[in-house]
Amino acid sequence: MKDVLLYDTTLRDGCQAEDISFTLEDKLRIAEKLDELGIDYIEGGYPGSNERDADFFKQVEKLKLRSAKIAAFGTTAKFGIKPSQDSNLKALLSAETPVVTLVGKTWDLHVRDDLRISQKANLEVIADSIAFMKKRVEEVIFDAEHFFDGFRANPDYAIDCLKAAQEGGADWIVLCETNGGRLPADIRSALAQVNRSIKTPLGIHCHNDGELAVANTLAGVEHGVTQVQGTINGFGERCGNVNLISVIGNLQLKMGKKCVTPAQLKKLREVSQL
Repeated sequence: MKDVLLYDTTLRDGCQAEDISFTLEDKLRIAEKLDELGIDYIEGGYPGSNERDADFFKQVEKLKLRSAKIAAFGTTAKFGIKPSQDSNLKALLSAETPVVTLVGKTWDLHVRDDLRISQKANLEVIADSIAFMKKRVEEVIFDAEHFFDGFRANPDYAIDCLKAAQEGGADWIVLCETNGGRLPADIRSALAQVNRSIKTPLGIHCHNDGELAVANTLAGVEHGVTQVQGTINGFGERCGNVNLISVIGNLQLKMGKKCVTPAQLKKLREVSQL
């Protein structure tokens, strides 16, 4: 039994890094290696964004993956559109993956200035989108975008967004440190409050703008997080994501958290170089 599950987004978030461009064949080969490493979830991309990602979801079904689940990534439905009519959710269902990850707003600033809807309406969008997908796929993950910035600005509302995801039936709620600007103390403080309010299993997704993605991720695990999202070698937009190669070694060898087998642990260098 694993203590921490590993969610790799190299094929989606990692592809947003400068000078990173994978062919379809690259993506399939990487998926096989991630599975060999013991990654539990492989995020293949957004099926509605480009033909290559759509093709990946068709071709990956032909691979004989041992244990990794393939996840499709997208956003919650647009306000004012029924989930059943939303083009993004339709694209996610077309991928026919066992796992769907929905990203939603949890910072009141973004709700006001980007979505331009009320806070209550955003809560409804989160809950309705997740409930719709949960009836149609095996597992639904909610990525709480900019959660730690949202918590800093308005902790009550940020947690209300998590509650909406929980009420919608999310299997996981992932706290995203999207700006990469928070300190480990910020992670610990937020989780202390989240753990009092949320019973759904938690994950964490950290970016590395402050060179603290690994430290922030480990702080999250110390405070009850049981899913870690990241990329191989820390690839990703701006300064990158948390480096799963570093995280796996620290979790397994220094924190005693089982996430891969001893044989898989020996593959870290091989996968990193690939």
